[in-house]
Amino acid sequence: MAIFTNQATLTYNGSSTNSNIAYGEILDVLVATKTAVEGSYTPGQLVTYVVTLRNTGNVPLTGLVVTDNLGGYDFNGTTVYPLTYEDGTVALFTDGIPQTAPTVTAGPPLVFSNITVPAGGDAVIIYQARANAYANPAVGGTIDNTVTISGDGLSAPITATETVVANAEPMLTISKSITPAQVVDNDRVTYTFVIQNSGNQAVVATDDAVITDTFNPILTALAVTFNGVPWTQGAQYNYNEATGLFSTVPGQILVPAATYAQDPVTGAYTATPGIATLIVTGTI
Repeated sequence: MAIFTNQATLTYNGSSTNSNIAYGEILDVLVATKTAVEGSYTPGQLVTYVVTLRNTGNVPLTGLVVTDNLGGYDFNGTTVYPLTYEDGTVALFTDGIPQTAPTVTAGPPLVFSNITVPAGGDAVIIYQARANAYANPAVGGTIDNTVTISGDGLSAPITATETVVANAEPMLTISKSITPAQVVDNDRVTYTFVIQNSGNQAVVATDDAVITDTFNPILTALAVTFNGVPWTQGAQYNYNEATGLFSTVPGQILVPAATYAQDPVTGAYTATPGIATLIVTGTI
């Protein structure tokens, strides 16, 4: 919707007088909405966007250009973009019927060209963008993403915005090493389990994280520590010397959340994973 004003001037015998100011409205015939299917993101994850263009007028709108700012925001005087268009993911539907994919300029900004919206109908553009290193991974992080629609038949560009939030969850990986690598019978051997959390939420007792392993060859006379603190069988872990099955008690594995830093020059985020270490030593 655009408001316009108009005022007339009457001149006579060297004098002039102005009329009142008349106000009018140009009603938008195009209505745009933008929706993220997932509603949240994790860096590296694809986000699916749906842009719906509805033409309430009785004349088709042709040659429209849809520009997506890919969530661009100012960082130290430059614009960084937390989303990257995923090539080949765009689909176009007119009144629910699949159409040839529009012309795409990946950007940033991302541009879809030559969009037609039929009279009294709609066009729907579906595409994916990947959250990248400029997407804030911390709890409370957001990506505010705006599309702008412009072209003949529109009195002014139309915009639609969608906000997605960073997923609040742990993201765990585990690695295992053995020392020494070469052993003989009756030697002591040590297994080291390193759990890394690259997520923005710590693993707490109620998450019931558990490590299980079947030692082969079977170990005896176990000594177990977690983050350097000795553990007791039956309290923090269970072990069956007949089968070699080792398991931690649910709720004993705790892992801090990752910490994040934004590069002061580039604006890219880096993560330092939270780490927990379980060490199991036994005799072969």
